[in-house]
Amino acid sequence: MELLGVFASVEQAAAAVDRLVQAGYDQATITSVTSVPYPPGVFVHTQRRSWLHWVTAGGALLGAGAGFALAAGTAWLYPVQTGDKPIVALFPTGIIAYEFMMLCALLGTMIGMFLEMGLPEFKRRAYDPEIANGLIGIAVTFADETQRHDAEQALYSAGALRIRTDEAPA
Repeated sequence: MELLGVFASVEQAAAAVDRLVQAGYDQATITSVTSVPYPPGVFVHTQRRSWLHWVTAGGALLGAGAGFALAAGTAWLYPVQTGDKPIVALFPTGIIAYEFMMLCALLGTMIGMFLEMGLPEFKRRAYDPEIANGLIGIAVTFADETQRHDAEQALYSAGALRIRTDEAPA
């Protein structure tokens, strides 16, 4: 279950995060929803590990291997003897491997960015349309219904304008 408290100012939203943490909620379960790109750590101080560079490097290695296999494999399957030259030429094979490496690194970066952003979102999340007009949302996720009252109290005591749930229509 998720609750979303909507706040008018940055100070109120930061106070809500502090009150949720004081109420015993882990910062990993608290997220901010804003239309303004605030720097990391303004509301929630979590250190998530990014896998983006590993996904990009994996895509690049996969692409380099696939490009080499395509160029060298094609030359070995359909050999064309031209004088005393090797069947698998180094420079054309390297160019094809490089192009495939860049293509797969780019695709890996795009896939990694979507994974980092959590897209596509398969579960319904609480949202308020006024967030697009400058209000700030602080969402807290909890497992059971007994924690709902504590979360609502913490959000309202920090100055929440309203609270939405993930079941409520936006």
